[in-house]
Amino acid sequence: MPYQDLGFVKADHHRELRTGFPEVIFGQGKTTEQVVSISNEILKFSKRLMITRASDEMYFEVKKLCALAQYHHDAKAITVDIRGSVLKEKGVLIVSAGTSDLHVAKEAQAIAELMDCQVKMLIDVGVAGLHRLLDNLGEIKKHKVIVAVAGMDGVLPAVIAGLVKAPVIAVPTSIGYGASFEGIGPLLTMLNSCAPGVSVVNIDNGFGAGYLAAMINKSMKD
Repeated sequence: MPYQDLGFVKADHHRELRTGFPEVIFGQGKTTEQVVSISNEILKFSKRLMITRASDEMYFEVKKLCALAQYHHDAKAITVDIRGSVLKEKGVLIVSAGTSDLHVAKEAQAIAELMDCQVKMLIDVGVAGLHRLLDNLGEIKKHKVIVAVAGMDGVLPAVIAGLVKAPVIAVPTSIGYGASFEGIGPLLTMLNSCAPGVSVVNIDNGFGAGYLAAMINKSMKD
């Protein structure tokens, strides 16, 4: 069944066959009832589920559908994995410039782990204290793909890309004072990176960055 028309949404049950991962529910703007209804149908066809921009109320209701549902509070994401033990591929590193960027970094972590990757987190190593990043350079170089999350000036991804051979996925966040324009400032900085090997996702799009990192990691061999 390619998709299922629920009246208010067309659930794409064929997506996992096409892409290797089921349709992800974007919770923002949907009612709890809508999210629960979509989740219920997806779980009939898949053993994995992710809901982004989810609320506590959504989690409580999804938990009634599946006792294994987990709520990632920092990421505002719900995940379900009922497959049992799965071997996870090493290689993904998520670097957060500041603690204020952590909610976006955690969203990237949640999806990458659900896509069967081991994820290492490196928190609060922004360029305002560059020694914090350099102290961890040996660890950073061990990974096959790096997600760099930053607001404010958004320089962190370019700095990392100039030091390592791994691809860097840059995530601008809406964290910062007025002239950052709710993430447009760091977005433009990242797009204009003079260091090669940097790819940029949308503002606050930890999900997109984590998904892409998992795809790259699983496609690479040591």
